[in-house]
Amino acid sequence: MRKKRVLILSEGFGAGHTQAAEALSESLKRHAPHVQTRVLELGSFLHPTVAPWIFTAYRKTVMSGPRLYGFMYRYQYKKSLNRFTQLAIHRLFYAQTAAVIRQLRPDTIVCTHPFPNVVVSRLKRFGLSVPLVTVITDYDAHGTWVSREVNKYLVSTLDVKKKLQSHGVSPDLIEVTGIPVRPGFWESHDKDELRRSFGLQAMPTVLVMGGGWGLMNTNGFTRHMAGWRDHVQMIFCLGNNEKALADLSENPLFRHPNIRLFGFTKEIDKLMEVSDLLITKPGGMTCTEGLAKGIPMLFYKPIPGQEEENLQYFTEHGFGELIQSTATIDAWFHDLLEQYPEVQKRRSLHTDLVKPSQGIDCSQAVMQLL
Repeated sequence: MRKKRVLILSEGFGAGHTQAAEALSESLKRHAPHVQTRVLELGSFLHPTVAPWIFTAYRKTVMSGPRLYGFMYRYQYKKSLNRFTQLAIHRLFYAQTAAVIRQLRPDTIVCTHPFPNVVVSRLKRFGLSVPLVTVITDYDAHGTWVSREVNKYLVSTLDVKKKLQSHGVSPDLIEVTGIPVRPGFWESHDKDELRRSFGLQAMPTVLVMGGGWGLMNTNGFTRHMAGWRDHVQMIFCLGNNEKALADLSENPLFRHPNIRLFGFTKEIDKLMEVSDLLITKPGGMTCTEGLAKGIPMLFYKPIPGQEEENLQYFTEHGFGELIQSTATIDAWFHDLLEQYPEVQKRRSLHTDLVKPSQGIDCSQAVMQLL
């Protein structure tokens, strides 16, 4: 008897969509060994030469014109992708995606990005009978996610479910599961052992993320934080931004025993475990990982659109705070120094509260559909 097969399709517009896809794949493998999974970034898989150019253009557009991006996000909020975009996606992906599906013969297809969701929905419209699951990887429900051909939506919160319903989606098709994160984010580790493995000291520690898009260097926050290096340990994660990593490595301000610089790493769960504060952009995936680890968060410069919606959710529920100025950073760093035992106690209590309510597994919903 052949194993059930789940094809999980993502896209490379930011790391969060693919991280969610891989997290779901890992959960399925853990809880359902009889299920085979395959994760594909559809654009990169079908067009490995063209896709990087598209992703780079998108990144530059967001960085250089965030207000324009925000305007377009709100203007199209109640709408699906426009006809021109759908036509472009159709020409780029349609026939090849159909061939991939015929070859892999999945029993269920899961999409963690709107673009493959559009492609598979169109295939279903013209005869494909494979069930389609859509995992929304933010704390908002933009119209581009919505399609009549989707058999099940997996969403982060009840508020997102209500937003989908306002788009005309039946509540019977929506399940509140949370955004999938790697199982490691729900696990606890020995902090002393982790510190030794990373060469860290047992002292107040701040994890700074978001450098993969070069966004940390658009303000003086990183330089201001480095001024605390004699008292607060700082971990900067620059992702795949090798230029930013090289620049900070050569800067004397960041050459200090209490400052650690990382490029791309798959050990974010462990770095969050040994940190007392996370400073990041409010991306849906990173925020959810931080929530799973129970770490308090400071958010800087949300991109207008989904990041603003993520920010609103996390600040309203007391999981984080927006950085208004360097005074926000100073206040939190001061608390880390003056009230460190109390900060650690609050962190522990917060983690215990969050885990039972947020540790819902998307893989269960996919298994039900299978």
